Amino acid sequence: MQSIPVDTSRLGVLRCAVGPEPKIADFETKEVKKDRDGNTIYSVAVTVRQEGRRVSVIEIAVTGEPKGMVEGAEVRVTGLDAFAWAMGDRHGISFRAAAITPAPAAGAPAAVSNGKAGGA
Repeated sequence: MQSIPVDTSRLGVLRCAVGPEPKIADFETKEVKKDRDGNTIYSVAVTVRQEGRRVSVIEIAVTGEPKGMVEGAEVRVTGLDAFAWAMGDRHGISFRAAAITPAPAAGAPAAVSNGKAGGA
């Protein structure tokens, strides 16, 4: 399966729609999917909102539980790859990322450069 790198800067605003959940490998046994090193793979649903377009939801797999995910909050996705897949008459695109982290809060107070409160 060939990976296709995705330029996340062109995706617009990314928000957490559903927080991290362990990805299930076998629905009958409820076995959790692991990577080659035995680390749990998590799935995070992320909304993608480009200017002038509808909102889309994509599920992104990531190794290890992403911390600080709050539903509705903006997120940053690092190292996003897309994979085309086909199984019989079914086909689709899967997404995997190196990391998903909360976006820095907009309007966060700037650090005081002179070390004094009040800017004096």
